[in-house]
Amino acid sequence: MSQRKAPAEAGRATIRDVAERAGVSVASVSRVLSGNYPVSEELRRRVMKVVRDLDYVTNAHARSLAGGGTPTVAILINNITGAAFAHVAKGVEGAATLRGWLSLVGTTGDDPERELALVNLMRQQGVAAVILLGGAYDYAEYQLRMARFARSLDAAGSHLVLVGRPPLEGDVPATTVDYDNEGGAYAMASHLLSVGHRKVLVLPGHAELTTAQGRLRGARRAFEAYGVHFEPGLVRHGPYDYEHGYEAVEDSLREGLDFTAVLAGTDVVAAGAMQALRAKGLRVPEDVSIVGYDDIPLASQLTPQLTTVHVPYEEMGRVALRAVADRREGGGGRRKGGDGEHLVLGTHVVVRRSVQPPAPRE
Repeated sequence: MSQRKAPAEAGRATIRDVAERAGVSVASVSRVLSGNYPVSEELRRRVMKVVRDLDYVTNAHARSLAGGGTPTVAILINNITGAAFAHVAKGVEGAATLRGWLSLVGTTGDDPERELALVNLMRQQGVAAVILLGGAYDYAEYQLRMARFARSLDAAGSHLVLVGRPPLEGDVPATTVDYDNEGGAYAMASHLLSVGHRKVLVLPGHAELTTAQGRLRGARRAFEAYGVHFEPGLVRHGPYDYEHGYEAVEDSLREGLDFTAVLAGTDVVAAGAMQALRAKGLRVPEDVSIVGYDDIPLASQLTPQLTTVHVPYEEMGRVALRAVADRREGGGGRRKGGDGEHLVLGTHVVVRRSVQPPAPRE
């Protein structure tokens, strides 16, 4: 017996091809594929056999990227290997899967122009939402262009969600899911000050990055609250990576800077700083205390375990996806209460073993 094959010359299979092959209506195929309506087991098996024969699932996926069928959410992240925002992406993807949505992940490579280009591309693809993860660069032109994209996405029935960065200025149809970044830095600096540290090397991140600006403000505010002079010469800007932590501490020691603690902008930066101290024969925390920010798994794996600021990254991802789903389900693709929603999650200090009072001066 010969088997009928999918008509390759006719191009991709359509839902009508599936219905014709299965001997059912297009509506019946749609009900089976959506999974939202009760259908008989016999009908489901018949339709799914044809779907496999015609490779229709692949084609349905391709169409979803163009805005039809299953909603798709685009997650744009600076570096896919970055532990902190990988947890945000995990939260988004998990919440999307529960709703039967698809997730796409794109990387920006810490390039504002590439980020803007990807937002524009996702707008053209008709995704349900574009979720941007991580701090933004504080450039006026960048902010203006992103606001235009937010309005363009909104006009197309999509939505822009900013995670871990400040909201766009003005009446912009974008949701912001943030965390108490400045408050976390304030609490961490206060912890160091409370045990007696006065000379703190601060590694907040790139000077133009909003995340770094917030962490530096928080640290300064803590020094002011304690009546302790904050030394700008003990601030070293740079990327959130291991190499920066190592090089910043190495350079500071070579320059003879006087510090008893290091406040690192991320746990990864703290790991690099810790290794640089050890390379110079200094002990943590006996000689120099060190703290981080993020509370990624690495923090509890270091020796000594790292005191750090806990950020609820995975929950932020779930909240971001729920915000998009609420808008879509609220009627007309808009959330009741207007645009520009700003949600803020709390942070807190996790005390481990990398901090102790400074050693007495001889």
